Parts: sequence; C-alpha cells; structure tokens
Amino acid sequence: MTRGLVFDVRRYSVHDGPGIRTAVFLKGCPLGCWWCHNPESQGRAPFVHYDAARCIRCAACVEACPHGALAIGAMGVHRDRALCQDEGACVAACPAEAQRVVGEWYTPSQLLEEIEKDQLFFDESGGGATFSGGEPLLQWEFLLEVLEGCGAWGIHRTVDTTGFTSTEVLLRVAQRTDLFLYDIKTMNPILHREVTGVSLAPILQNLDVLLHSKARVRIRIPLVPGVTDGDGLESIAAWLSSRPDPEGIDLLPYHSAAEGKHRRFGLPWRMADASSIPAERVEELAARIEHHGYQVTIGG
Repeated sequence: MTRGLVFDVRRYSVHDGPGIRTAVFLKGCPLGCWWCHNPESQGRAPFVHYDAARCIRCAACVEACPHGALAIGAMGVHRDRALCQDEGACVAACPAEAQRVVGEWYTPSQLLEEIEKDQLFFDESGGGATFSGGEPLLQWEFLLEVLEGCGAWGIHRTVDTTGFTSTEVLLRVAQRTDLFLYDIKTMNPILHREVTGVSLAPILQNLDVLLHSKARVRIRIPLVPGVTDGDGLESIAAWLSSRPDPEGIDLLPYHSAAEGKHRRFGLPWRMADASSIPAERVEELAARIEHHGYQVTIGG
C-alpha cells in the first residue's frame, strides 16, 4: 500500500496558489537551504520534537521513555538523540502536549478525505489543494495517487517544487497538475550549491522542459540578502527571456522568522548576518523584473 509522510495540513491558505487552498506539506527535502522556513521538513522520517514553552516539568515523559533518552533539568527536558528511537512513548505520556511527533503517515484515501472537507471553500473561491514540503516530488508515487484523486473530484491541483528531481518524474506529475509553483534561488551555480547543498543544473533543465511542455508555471524567487536581492534577479530574467513565458513571478521577501524554528530543531542558523529587505527595495526589485515584461506579485 502506498503511503506518504506529511508533517502539516494547513487549511485556508491564500498564498499557495489561487483562491482558498488546503496546503499539504510532505516531509523530506534534498535541499538544505540556509533560510528554510520549514526546517522540520528536511528529514525523511518522523521524529519527536520537544516544545519547552509548553512543558510543565512534570517528568512524565522522562519516566515513560523505555530507552532512557530523556532527562529533566533547569532548561526543561533534554533528549539524547543517540538513545532516542522516536517511538513516541513520551508523546503519549505528556499531559501538556510538549512532546509531539513531526510527520504522520497517510494513505492516499486518508489524505484525500482531509482535502475533500474543504471542497466548499474551493468551489466558492476558485481554490484547491497545494502540495508543498519539503519537496513533494520525493514522494512522487504517493503524490501521483493523491493528484489523480483530486482531479477526479474536480479539485484544482498545485505543486510547489524545487524542481530537483528526475525529468521523467516531473513530467509524470505534470500530467496531473494544474499549476506549478517553481522555486529559483540563484543563477550562480557555485552559490547555489553553497546555500542549498545541491546542483543548479537539473533544476534549470527541468524548468526548461516544463516551460516548453506548456505546463502552467509560476516562478517563485526568495529575495534572500546576498543571494537574489540584486543582479541575481536580472540573471533569472535573462535566462527566462529565451523560453516560453511563465504565468508570472512571485517575489518572496526574506525574513528571519525561521531562526527560532532552526534553533528549536537543533539546526544551525546560517543567516545571522542577514536582515529583512526594506519594502521600498522590494518594490524596486519587482519593478526591475516587470521591466522585462513579466507579471510580478510580491509575497505570492
């Protein structure tokens, strides 16, 4: 039986495609972007996360752990990752829900049932379901079944992707997708590998194929200080100019809201010297892209 690992289902989303949408976040990502807003998505397995702000220091989770992986101290509960098996005994024991599992397995039918609950909102707003992550194409077999089910119910389907997959998989998914939100970080291959951990080449190759296949595509560019907040945008526009036009370009201004998440999940925060881009600078950058003839939206 096909199963997919989901770490969030977010209802009433208005920034992940047209209309009111249900955004499904699939777990696992081949990229490790320094500024990632969903760092909990990067691993490909469920794990138990501790929220110190919810903890009442009762030590019930410490007593429940069969592996002795937990200990309580002045800062709350400490987890020894070398001992923890992420089995969830601490989650069941915690009365304050300070321990929780990140990542839940769904069958296609189970996920479709969740999505279908919002069909009234889709019908009234022209919305639908958006599949994001992480990188949803990592779980492409599961994704294909869910996309097919959405299509049978007349639900609009959007896939938000980094494009880092095989061309064969991308084209198979494209047959069941109404709109792609396609991320481009930078056109500098050395910088791209440094800040994401993967090669730029297959991402651009797949985007080229997707645009020439006449798929509906919106380009999404995070405005990250030192990465795409300057001449990098001009390079992206120049690359796009020799290809079929996308439906539009979304500029996503950088902010440091993800810093707290990175620290909570024990991940390094490598954007310590970056600051939010002023609104007037964002408008200036949008105008530069519009000058090339593209329809630009700030914030998606």
